[in-house]
Amino acid sequence: MTATAGFGRTGTGVEKAIRARVRAGDSVAFGQIFEDHARAVHRYAVRMTGDQALAEDVVSLTFLEAWRLRARVDPEGESLRPWLLGIATNVIRNTRRAARRHQQALAKLPPREAVPDFAAELTGRIADAEQIAAAKAALEQLRPAEREVFALCVWEGLDHAAAAEALGKPVGTVRSRLSRARSRLRELTAKELVAARSAKSTHPPEKTQRTGICGQVTGDRALAVRSIKETNR
Repeated sequence: MTATAGFGRTGTGVEKAIRARVRAGDSVAFGQIFEDHARAVHRYAVRMTGDQALAEDVVSLTFLEAWRLRARVDPEGESLRPWLLGIATNVIRNTRRAARRHQQALAKLPPREAVPDFAAELTGRIADAEQIAAAKAALEQLRPAEREVFALCVWEGLDHAAAAEALGKPVGTVRSRLSRARSRLRELTAKELVAARSAKSTHPPEKTQRTGICGQVTGDRALAVRSIKETNR
């Protein structure tokens, strides 16, 4: 086994050696840390931002910041993943603050022509689109601190102690925030689902029935295509 093969894996002695090498500015060791944890950081960023491109930026900024802060790595401990996810959390917070400032600046500009949003159409292809939309809306209503704890513990699988390390909070705080986040998510998701279904029943989608080529109904795409083919024969 090579010297780098054990990086990012279990074993207290191995982890202490990795931490020592990272603290000392060993670029090879840091490169292996990137290989071991970049995917987890990216997954976390995608889930927190909902944006693949932004998540890639978060990964880059996270590891740049980790390199800058390498001397602060605790000599004791196991995997560096909680430390990296904690840095990613701060990067995402800063990104959101910058996005809010950008939106506030845009709000002062004259309105532009609206661009159609096809997200609903794409989501409609998924069988459980209503549940997905309700859960997403509910998650956005959580307090940022609750959303971060939920993402780290539920999505990333960190235990309470690791999440506490990532966020720089006591374990008890993480435990209570996670419990509160789960309860609020269940309640908010149920409310969003009821509201969505109520709106759907109150305002059902309208079907356009217009006579098109060869007397077929243009509201049915399959029939329209068939009519065009018959006309061109």
